[in-house]
Amino acid sequence: MKNTKISATWTLMALAISAFAIGSAEFISVGIMPLIIKSFNVSIAQAGLTVSLYAMGVMFGAPILTTLTTKFNRKNLLLAIMISFIIGNTIAAIAPTFIILLAGRIISALAHGLFMTIASVLAADVVAPNKRASAIAIMFTGLTVATVTGVPLGTYIGQILNWRSSFIFLVLLGIIGLIGSWILVPNNLSKSQPSDAKGFIRILKQPKLILIILITALGYGATYPVYTYISSILSEQMGWSEGAIVIILVVYGLAVAIGNTVGGRLANVKPLKALLKMFVGLGVTLFLVWISLNTHYFGLIAVMLMGLFAFMNVPGLQLYMLQLAEELTPTEINLASALNISAFNIGIIIGSTLGGFAASNEMIAITPWMGIAMLVIGIGLIFYLMKTVATQK
Repeated sequence: MKNTKISATWTLMALAISAFAIGSAEFISVGIMPLIIKSFNVSIAQAGLTVSLYAMGVMFGAPILTTLTTKFNRKNLLLAIMISFIIGNTIAAIAPTFIILLAGRIISALAHGLFMTIASVLAADVVAPNKRASAIAIMFTGLTVATVTGVPLGTYIGQILNWRSSFIFLVLLGIIGLIGSWILVPNNLSKSQPSDAKGFIRILKQPKLILIILITALGYGATYPVYTYISSILSEQMGWSEGAIVIILVVYGLAVAIGNTVGGRLANVKPLKALLKMFVGLGVTLFLVWISLNTHYFGLIAVMLMGLFAFMNVPGLQLYMLQLAEELTPTEINLASALNISAFNIGIIIGSTLGGFAASNEMIAITPWMGIAMLVIGIGLIFYLMKTVATQK
């Protein structure tokens, strides 16, 4: 394709489309897990590997593959990522054995981690400096919309036809994302700085970068003790029917999308101060969820407010990591972005594990306090980081 001028808006749209495809893949196997168990005659714990191995693939694949691919042209790398995503889901769709299905999931997960790393940097690069957080928010909106529509639609297709059709659905989404990236992402993107394994050491020698990684894991993961069991909370604690919960979760997803967009705008200028306010706001909404656990309509309002704040901090967390990396380790910007993407997944694992412990011990009512505890630690780290930044000026 010729080097014609492409609007940043169209580039961000292409990234959001690809993010929609990749976001739909992450949790697709949750909805079709009973079908996978029946098809391969595996236990529920074994079938759960389709989710846990995927999360681990994202967590470990993002930083490792970023280090190995820094010399590649960024548009060509983006196209290669989408092709890998298509291949991974094709393998899953035609898998004759459960092991091959897992192999396909791992390939898709590796593509997922590397995509989120590259796409975050590209989104920030194609816009003016004062719009970088908003650009990152647009890209992440693709993930949010996938949670609201892509995952339920893929699950529905699997239930109506068969579980293999769900992965074919992901392949089709991946092809659309590939075409969009080929047409709408410019050819003449600036090249990444070459990196190597020593880049990890250079990053880990910077206390401020370590702090933002910890803050990301805590702040993003704080919603998950509650969110992981939100269906049970809505039905058993708040008394909503299964039909109503489906609608509530769709509206919840819309609230998440709105919060993500608002968070991007708020974090454009002073992301660290904005993050502090967002963490406090999320903590307040989790407290409201706790005090309204046994109420019907008030509980619903509290859950929606939680959705509004749940992903609000994502653009600011990713932007501030990029800003710090540009200042402290300018040759390791992609790797720093990758480590922060891993931190998001670590947050999911921590939050979900805490929630699982509470649920398995019939203490689901304390899940909001687990999220609040994570936020309190995160807020303390933000204050410490702000103090560190202030004293070094």
